[in-house]
Amino acid sequence: MVDRLANSEANTRRISIVENCFGAAGQPLTIPGRVLIGEGVLTKLCRKKPKARQFFLFNDILVYGNIVIQKKKYNKQHIIPLENVTIDSIQDEGDLRNGWLIKTPTKSFAVYAATATEKSEWMNHINKCVSDLLSKSGKTPSNEHAAVWVPDSEAAVCMRCQKAKFTPVNRRHHCRKCGFVVCGPCSEKRFLLPSQSSKPVRICDFCYDLLSTGEMTACQSARSDSYSQSPKASLNDVSDDDDDEDSSD
Repeated sequence: MVDRLANSEANTRRISIVENCFGAAGQPLTIPGRVLIGEGVLTKLCRKKPKARQFFLFNDILVYGNIVIQKKKYNKQHIIPLENVTIDSIQDEGDLRNGWLIKTPTKSFAVYAATATEKSEWMNHINKCVSDLLSKSGKTPSNEHAAVWVPDSEAAVCMRCQKAKFTPVNRRHHCRKCGFVVCGPCSEKRFLLPSQSSKPVRICDFCYDLLSTGEMTACQSARSDSYSQSPKASLNDVSDDDDDEDSSD
């Protein structure tokens, strides 16, 4: 079906509409062989609070952005290559229901659908697109993903020293390796994580020691496993500490 739609006039028109909705600030999305599979509004867990975002699933990329005018205008376009994506279901808890993790080497985050059926459809379509891409390229699924960030509201004190209380003066920071909320003294070091940034990024002392001795994945995998059991945590990219996903997400 995807191959049949690839060069169809209807598909070209649909992609053009998406491009126009993002305007001049968005990247061009029309390339040979690209197909728009589906679209919809999902609730994305951001650093401060959950926010509605418009998502577009193509056969090779996942695109999302802020909703300015529903069905007419979006901004803050993000493009994620599906070859690097893995997804994991999240257990329902309280008001947070029908969710799953979207994990990539550069960025990971959680999203929630309005219904269980919608969640199932999104996950099935994403998995199918990823599987088809990997089959065509001969590549193996990505086994590396960016850290899960614990939301600010989940940490009243530093998660490493367990002593420093956070205040307007004593700011929260996030370790880019494990995702823990830490104080400044516990995260003074920087380390180069090439999949996340071309420059050294902030990490906590614990992860710095592990990374320096070559235990590159120990702290990240532990955090990821714990997240799967607790959907309360939110995820962010590697922007500055006082940014909430490029200052708006």
